[in-house]
Amino acid sequence: MAQPEYLRIAAELRQRIASGQLAPGDQLPTLPALCASYGVSETTIRNALRLLATEGLIETRARAGTRVRPRPPIHRMAADRYRSTPGAKSTPYTRDQGIGWSEYRLDKRFERVKADGELAALFECEVGERLLARHFVFHDNDLATQMSTSYVRWSDVAGTPVADPINEPWPGGTRAQLGSLGIHIAAITESFTVGMPTESEAATLRIGGGVPVLRYTRRHIADTGRIVEVAHPIVRRGDTTIVDFRIDLDD
Repeated sequence: MAQPEYLRIAAELRQRIASGQLAPGDQLPTLPALCASYGVSETTIRNALRLLATEGLIETRARAGTRVRPRPPIHRMAADRYRSTPGAKSTPYTRDQGIGWSEYRLDKRFERVKADGELAALFECEVGERLLARHFVFHDNDLATQMSTSYVRWSDVAGTPVADPINEPWPGGTRAQLGSLGIHIAAITESFTVGMPTESEAATLRIGGGVPVLRYTRRHIADTGRIVEVAHPIVRRGDTTIVDFRIDLDD
């Protein structure tokens, strides 16, 4: 079966963007020019451009035409990012991004909730246990690059600075917060999945609906074996995130 014309045109434009022939910020030819170049209708060109916009490769603005979008830099998430430096103003996020404290901005919203079946299983607690849900959007300068909902047990944080959003962002992140309450973290687990973004995720991270996202669930485990924090999910754009692991083997 012959490939639809709009897919062929999108593939050719995609290749030109990938090769640098069309560089970030370059303006694409006008609709009439593209129609004449490919010998197709305006509808076919619009369908091709709509596909590339969904993939986050181009954007159209009023009176500015259609341009190639700048591609965000690749960020590596190292396995040791939760190891903190005492006294340093940083978090695992700032270390992932390679940014300083002044370049870091955090939008936050806190609310008290009760553990549903999924959260109860993650916390290994009873359904209905009271939790503090902390909704975050993480910004590298003015660019939102990560979003998450982090849950902690209300019995651990009630009446403490950890329960007050005014204290966010907190140097050292969640591990330092819990340490201030006398809770020593012995282990952190993470589970990763990849999928297409929800409408809310695409809008918050300013990505096309065709750009995959990396979602992962993190759990902070105290030295008593009790699970004291669950971030579910943490969401980043998947096409610019690399997760690094180091596995030391005992001979």
